Amino acid sequence: MKSIVKKSNQQAAFTIVELLTVMSIIVILIGLLVPALNQVKKFAKEVKQRAQFHSISAAIELFNSEFDTFPESSMNGPDGNPYCGAMKLAEAMVGQDLMGFHPDSVFNSNGENYQGRFLYDPTGDLSARKGPYLPIDNANAYRMDEIYANYDSQGFLPSSFVLCDVFGQVVNKNTGLRIGMPILYYKSRPSKLLHSSANPDNSIYNYMDNHNLVALGKPWDSSETHRFIADGTSGERFYENTWNDKVTTTRRPFNEDTYLLISAGLDGDYGTADDICNFDFKYKEIQ
Repeated sequence: MKSIVKKSNQQAAFTIVELLTVMSIIVILIGLLVPALNQVKKFAKEVKQRAQFHSISAAIELFNSEFDTFPESSMNGPDGNPYCGAMKLAEAMVGQDLMGFHPDSVFNSNGENYQGRFLYDPTGDLSARKGPYLPIDNANAYRMDEIYANYDSQGFLPSSFVLCDVFGQVVNKNTGLRIGMPILYYKSRPSKLLHSSANPDNSIYNYMDNHNLVALGKPWDSSETHRFIADGTSGERFYENTWNDKVTTTRRPFNEDTYLLISAGLDGDYGTADDICNFDFKYKEIQ
């Protein structure tokens, strides 16, 4: 007698418990992967920033070989108007109009020399211009009014260019493109003996060289002050974090014969642990 097997029409399926288990595993894996991916992304940005600093340093060396000096970095131009280190670096690298540096420049914000002659006429004779020492397409040069709504609160001209880092913290209100924070530039004064906020005018580096730019606050909210000045320590955070602690006999800065470049890093805040610099930066909290 043949056995009769009753075939079931019910198809095999996952139970609710099995589905919840699989979904839980997926959520856990995503939770583990996302921080790792963020770290990879952060590391890639830092590598890109160091590469940008390498390009700027090579351009500064070209400028130095041409003029036997590094670009100036003082807080104001010779006419007394605000024109800080970041802006003077941009002028030296690409010119005030992105068409090269004029060798008669005295680093005035309005482009005039001591005789009141305007040097940066883009329709004039460009044969005297030098550079640009950085390729314009990847110089990350932006006008102040493209970055800060309150640029004039410190007396800056809207047309002044700065070189920006690669982190893209600022959204340009006109184009929607992301812009990095200005790169701070400080020229060394090797004839000075100090590295201290107690007497910045007689220090190898003067923290005031970019102070009025830092004082603008953060472009997305000018009420947010940078750590460089938020605690009212009169530059001590700058000096503490540019101090070469390998020199134990006295306080000496990194790059004491050349210059400093400082990026605000991923958080867009000058004076924090994620800053990127052209020296062996290890963040030190002030005591």
